Amino acid sequence: MKILIVDDDPRLRELVRLALERAGHAVITAGDGQQALTHAAREAPDLVVLDVGLPEMDGFETCRRIRTRSEVPILFLTARDDEIDRILGLELGADDYVTKPFSPRELVARVAAILKRTARGAVPARLERGRLSLDCHARHCRFGAADIALTATEFGLLAWLMQEPARLTPRAELVAALWGAQSAVSDRTLDSHLRNLRRKLAEAGCAEAVETVHGQGMRMGPCR
Repeated sequence: MKILIVDDDPRLRELVRLALERAGHAVITAGDGQQALTHAAREAPDLVVLDVGLPEMDGFETCRRIRTRSEVPILFLTARDDEIDRILGLELGADDYVTKPFSPRELVARVAAILKRTARGAVPARLERGRLSLDCHARHCRFGAADIALTATEFGLLAWLMQEPARLTPRAELVAALWGAQSAVSDRTLDSHLRNLRRKLAEAGCAEAVETVHGQGMRMGPCR
């Protein structure tokens, strides 16, 4: 897989590059947001590791601009250890975050988890529920005639629910499916992705796509 690393610290870039290359990935590096946008457009990476604290154009703005033309998975690096920054990052369309300082092993594991849940063949080639359909190979979502652009995590969340649409899926099972059984991802992170997914589906006319049953879990609505 091809991975773009974006960080203004050359020592950290080199540390992450070596760790990811040892894990078998091809790596591209950028030292600021503008370089990141150029590489993202030219190289079409499979995943972006993006530092929040970039000079001039910070990681959040860089993420916004990448999202205008690509749904590539994005993993944020942040030195700001508070929930507001984390949730803001996820609401911008990021797929996960790692807080500095971190071990290279942890970062490689997070990257592997994102790539695993976005890989082809993890779910059936096509899923349908009412007028809502997913092409899991092309990673394309449609409701009726409306195309819906989803991030990798939003797509994975919807695909997981659509495999057994009438079944109530516990929140813990969704977290384990998307981030791994040992993940420390909080309920607020899951809620952030669910909120974004519901908003996008509602804007396409599918307002009741994901139903929540308090204390039990989530399931698909009729999607008519």
